[in-house]
Amino acid sequence: MPTNLVIVESPAKAKSIEKILGADYKVMSSYGHIRDLKKHSFSVDTDTFMPQYEVPSDKQNIVSQLKSNARKADVVWLASDEDREGEAIAWHLQEVLKLDPEATTRIVFHEITPPAILAAIENPRKIDHALVNAQQARRVLDRIVGFKLSPVLWRKVKPNLSAGRVQSVAVRLIVEREREVQAFEPEAFYRVTALMTKADGSTFKAALNRRFPNEAEARAFLESIKDANLIVEDLQKSPIHRSPAPPFTTSTLQQEAAHKLGLPVSQTMLIAQHLYESGLITYMRTDSLNLSNLALGASRKVITEQMGEQYVKIRHYHTSSKGAQEAHEAIRPTYMDRTEITSSQSARNQQERRLYELIWKRTIASQMADAELEKTTVTIGIEGHDEKFIATGEVVVFDGFFKVYRDTESTDTIDNAEADNNTAILPAFALNETLNATEVLATERFTQRPPRYNEGSLVKKMEELGIGRPATYATTISTIQQREYVVRSDKPGEERISHTLTLKDGNITKAANKVTLGAERGRLVPTDTGIVVNDFLMQYFPAIMDYNFTADVEKELDSIAEGKEEWQGMIQNFYDTLEPLVETTINSKNELRAGERVLGNDPETGLPVSVKIGRFGPVAQLGEASETSKPRFAQLRKGQSIETITLDEALELFRLPRTLGQYEGDEVSVGIGRYGYYVLNQKKFISIPDTLDPYTLTLEQAIDLIENKRQSETDRHIKSFDEEPELEVVNGRFGPYMVYKGTNYHLSKPQQKRAAELTLEECMNIIKEQDERPKSSSTTHRRYTRKK
Repeated sequence: MPTNLVIVESPAKAKSIEKILGADYKVMSSYGHIRDLKKHSFSVDTDTFMPQYEVPSDKQNIVSQLKSNARKADVVWLASDEDREGEAIAWHLQEVLKLDPEATTRIVFHEITPPAILAAIENPRKIDHALVNAQQARRVLDRIVGFKLSPVLWRKVKPNLSAGRVQSVAVRLIVEREREVQAFEPEAFYRVTALMTKADGSTFKAALNRRFPNEAEARAFLESIKDANLIVEDLQKSPIHRSPAPPFTTSTLQQEAAHKLGLPVSQTMLIAQHLYESGLITYMRTDSLNLSNLALGASRKVITEQMGEQYVKIRHYHTSSKGAQEAHEAIRPTYMDRTEITSSQSARNQQERRLYELIWKRTIASQMADAELEKTTVTIGIEGHDEKFIATGEVVVFDGFFKVYRDTESTDTIDNAEADNNTAILPAFALNETLNATEVLATERFTQRPPRYNEGSLVKKMEELGIGRPATYATTISTIQQREYVVRSDKPGEERISHTLTLKDGNITKAANKVTLGAERGRLVPTDTGIVVNDFLMQYFPAIMDYNFTADVEKELDSIAEGKEEWQGMIQNFYDTLEPLVETTINSKNELRAGERVLGNDPETGLPVSVKIGRFGPVAQLGEASETSKPRFAQLRKGQSIETITLDEALELFRLPRTLGQYEGDEVSVGIGRYGYYVLNQKKFISIPDTLDPYTLTLEQAIDLIENKRQSETDRHIKSFDEEPELEVVNGRFGPYMVYKGTNYHLSKPQQKRAAELTLEECMNIIKEQDERPKSSSTTHRRYTRKK
């Protein structure tokens, strides 16, 4: 029997560590936290702010197993992660398992390799209660905000909404950016470029150092240079050194994986977690830029062997983040000579291989020499004009770290044409050399609006403002999407006509082309609910929504983690600020519900028309509730917003239900219900697919939907009974089953084989048996209620 028990928080991590430690050590997993605040109650004493913990029912068995093994062990090693969350897990284990502090040790490591694990065993410590208190403070803070603000939202906005200390501020960022986007008015301008030819026939491109505000001025300029001489007035060559980016922290890994691999932040962290637990990379939640001496030496060796000594430049990076405390080293491969991973090294899928490769390249590049380039700038004078044509080009003299990696900077605002111009290779020039303009283009361009955030750029902004910490970014971004305050969507952009004036062979011609402005993929866009909740919180809880306030809270949590501040006092100050605001807001009376917007009156009936957040999302309302009448409601269409919808657009929504005509002697109509748009015929509802517009749907299209539905039901139907019209045996995705009074009933394999032969008595017995079965019975026989 092993005399040592090691407890970690992950089964995958346990498996990797057990291989290293051998037979004298038993490694078990707690599967995360073994206790937490009670799920459905406040669980915080408002006098002392002490949290009230419980062991959830799904962790009772795990706790029993851990207690049993802990009693048999001579020493218990608590080996959860080295950040605040990991420290809290270790403390909870010690408390719940009632471990003897003298026989309990805390070990930490930032990579799962034999040297790191054995070094941790050699250097144990006690639980750091300052880190535990910082985690408890964050947990209590978030519980106070959630349980105090959410009921206010239920009463003033809509039921089942929630607020969060960090998530609400993240939504604010996205809402404010969306309003910048909506308010932006593109301005047209003309950019002039020229294709020039030297006497030897070589060609290159140059751009004018002035932009024109309209077509008339651009045309006048082209007219004026028809016969002008072009002369090289200045020639500048300058060396450029480009340095590599530092190795990854949590936030920069999230940003780069979003930009280069297209991964959502939460998925990046899941993949990184598996790579860490498999012993392939160091701990993935870190603010540190430091690399160990061992890693630096291994990097030097790999670079020298694979690329040569001239590519080596050992660098020591230091983080500028004041709150850097999550770990002691940047994210890097555990073994620098492992350039890639294969299936035998736990690469479960292509994404893991790609993320590992990204981490390896970034780490190696950080220890490589600068890239050396030569930038050439040619200034070309135009006879009789102050304007100049400028040609620029870059030549890589020594590739340095470019040989391995180029870090991604945001391309949201890059002018691709100008970027291409900068990287061109230019021919040789001489001062006062005369050039010929083969073709000069004046192209209409448009100013670009601010880009919406994607997950990577949102992480970058949150880090800049000090909102949250690396361990919280992924959870925050996932939460605001799960709660439908924000959606990740593609924007098709706005189509415009761009005009181009071309001067060639002394003639000016004009052409028009379609261009798309502002097309985006995978961007974060606030929903109407998110906008309304944000505006409400900004109006009534401005202090909680303030960026500086949120960042200051993070600094206070850092002070608690360093043992410089008492956590309950910090919570008291926060609570004293929040509680009066909650009381004032919940007792306030407003004529309009939060987010409600009055658009005007219906010209036909004179009834008021407004839009607001309803129980199932944004709706338009026609009329008001009174003793004699009820208002009508209509859901907003996809792409419409309560912020921008007009009175005419809202009135259009009330065209439903509308009658299309008759089919087989019964009326065919189009309507909208809780689950979307439908066609109604013979008391049967047929869903309208997204490809069809319910407001323009024709009778012929509706009949096609009706017939398709009938055909699918014919294919699905197996058997029914005249004595029980609500009972039907049908085909499903996983074989035959029964439907009775809107509820589905499972058939066993033998029953499925003779589904068409089942008698009414057999069917009713099956139904009775499954109805009487306890709810906790096997999922094989679980009943499912169909949506009506």
